[in-house]
Amino acid sequence: MRKQKKSHSGLLFIILIIGVVVVVYFARNYLYISKPIIKTADGKDVSLYIPTGSDYKYVKNELSSLNVLISKNAFDWLAKRSHYDDNVHPGRYVLTDGMANNQLINMLRMGYQTPVKVVFNNMRTVEQLAGRISEQIEADSISIIEEIYNNEEVDATTFIPNTYEFYWNTDAEDFVEKMISEHERFWNETRLNKAKSLKLTPKQVSILASIVDKETRKVSEMPRIAGVYINRLNRRWPLQADPTLVFAHGDYNIRRVLDVHKKIDSPYNTYKYAGLPPGPICIPSIAAIDAVLDAEKHNYFYFCAKDDLSGYHVFASNINEHNRNAEKYRKALNKNKIYK
Repeated sequence: MRKQKKSHSGLLFIILIIGVVVVVYFARNYLYISKPIIKTADGKDVSLYIPTGSDYKYVKNELSSLNVLISKNAFDWLAKRSHYDDNVHPGRYVLTDGMANNQLINMLRMGYQTPVKVVFNNMRTVEQLAGRISEQIEADSISIIEEIYNNEEVDATTFIPNTYEFYWNTDAEDFVEKMISEHERFWNETRLNKAKSLKLTPKQVSILASIVDKETRKVSEMPRIAGVYINRLNRRWPLQADPTLVFAHGDYNIRRVLDVHKKIDSPYNTYKYAGLPPGPICIPSIAAIDAVLDAEKHNYFYFCAKDDLSGYHVFASNINEHNRNAEKYRKALNKNKIYK
């Protein structure tokens, strides 16, 4: 009987030890899985950017450089058990203060990235646009420029300045394809009908809008200025738009257009060639496009900047009135020593 009792007590002791080991093992695993793993400065979100082609070593190094990881060992332990070390996805991932280890690993392993807000406006050229976009997504400016120039469907009028959502690891091809879709969405039935009533195509509207954009920064004036140009087009007059000369010369520091500037032989010289230029002189804003589509109906054929240099303009229906306005403006420029 004593031997049997000893045998039972020994077995109970072994079971107890095994139970303790199991509890400790699962408790340790639970802590490694569910414990907070991210600590950010001032509790603010931090973005982790993982470029295309990156491996697990890159991710670990990037997390270290961000100085947000509470326990590298816990992260490494769970990453390997979840096979994240063999399943790295590129993108932008937002790390929140107090994020648990399993939340972080699952987000990275499943590629649950957070989109970025891509914003562009006031762009003169495709090259400038590409540079701005490359600051916001992974695609570099050269690949974006090449994609634009190699795509026959695309030119500067394809890009509607606005705020768009993209995944950070978007490449040049996907960026351009989305811009084409956004352009088609922008040119809805209402806008197309307005363009048709003006006897203009969407591209022609955008070209004229680019001129309006460079004539004034005052949105309230845009429909009236657009109306002047529509009147000139309908009369088959040259547009005589100073911003097109600035574009033709490629010198965007010109503040005062002179007679010498008007002599340049360029299809963008709207003093020399009637009608619209062959393309936009900038990537037009939505405000300018809609100003053309809703151009004010009036009898003005001329306008020039006000002599108070406020940025606003005065309008005239005949050349004599316009010349008087223009002379006042020239005197104001001379008074302020603006000669070129």
